[in-house]
Amino acid sequence: MGATIRVELNKGKLKEIERSSKENIRQSLGEIISWRTVGTITTVAVSYIITGTMALVFYIRGIELVSKMELYFFNERTWNTIKWENDKY
Repeated sequence: MGATIRVELNKGKLKEIERSSKENIRQSLGEIISWRTVGTITTVAVSYIITGTMALVFYIRGIELVSKMELYFFNERTWNTIKWENDKY
């Protein structure tokens, strides 16, 4: 089950491109990993400043990393199912 994307080329010609659900999932996973890397570095820094204990920092980081990746994945997949009024595709 793939989505069809229409791209307007020069002189008004349209080209349809098939995008599979697997591609969308791969893109979502890539976004999750890159965003969570930034978020986790921030969490580690803030946790260390507040607690001053590396053991507590790694405990917080572990919980935060896994839970937020899962929440982001489901959030991203939900947003991809919404049909927006101004979508031309």
